[in-house]
Amino acid sequence: MNKDAQNAWSGQVRLIGVDFTSAPRPRKPITVACGHLSGQCVFLESLETCVDWTAFEAVLARPGPWLGGFDFPFGLPREAVLDLGWPLEWAALVRHCVILGRERFRTILDEYRQTRPFGQRYAHRQTDRPAHSHSPLKLVNPPVGLMFFEGTPRLLEADVTVAGMHCADPARVAVEAYPGLLARSITLDSYKSDEKKKQTSVRHEARKRIAIALREGAHPLGLRLAGDSALIEQIIADASGDLLDATLALVQAGWSLQAGPPNFGLQDGFDPLEGWIAGLA
Repeated sequence: MNKDAQNAWSGQVRLIGVDFTSAPRPRKPITVACGHLSGQCVFLESLETCVDWTAFEAVLARPGPWLGGFDFPFGLPREAVLDLGWPLEWAALVRHCVILGRERFRTILDEYRQTRPFGQRYAHRQTDRPAHSHSPLKLVNPPVGLMFFEGTPRLLEADVTVAGMHCADPARVAVEAYPGLLARSITLDSYKSDEKKKQTSVRHEARKRIAIALREGAHPLGLRLAGDSALIEQIIADASGDLLDATLALVQAGWSLQAGPPNFGLQDGFDPLEGWIAGLA
């Protein structure tokens, strides 16, 4: 680690957890949990919403040192990139997708999917199988491919370091979070829905169990969530689960910070074109 990187991580580091959407708007904003790590505790300090790209880009521009866990795929499956003849270096790949534009990107992935054998339509990254995460080529339910398309160019443009994939500002570092991975380690019960009719008391109780487990450190990452009780009640009450997902991403970011630079706990030798999910063994 060079001297600049050492200096960046020598003081108090802020933590950010981000529940992402590829189309932020007032009814479905990007949700941000902010806090810090002290010993074995992640302290939740505030919850924010970004209703448009300008607000999200302002979060990325905040001066460091900070480490953020972002709930969108940072890379694409190498298999698909090779098949499509796209660039094999992360920054070049991201820029290539920007040049294609959102609709052309979508069309190419739709066409590529039809060339693959039935039952294997979606290529996956090495991290997706053990995490049980969706392929970044998926464009609906959920549209994680569009999340890659919208999220990664903004990390690149903001000059944020993407751990193990892209070196930029050493005081602002992003890791890929996947709240569902941590939530499933606590309960397999569904805990969220954007549909009013599915926002049931059963899901409310599941969110409550997750929040209690986080506060007790009763999960594989072992960190305890601390914070004002009103904030904890707020994440439990949010039936969409967005505030809880941002908080789960915050805990994953805390785990990465505890692991420290240069790899922040990400698996040794992971594919820098594909990325790796924080907290995945």
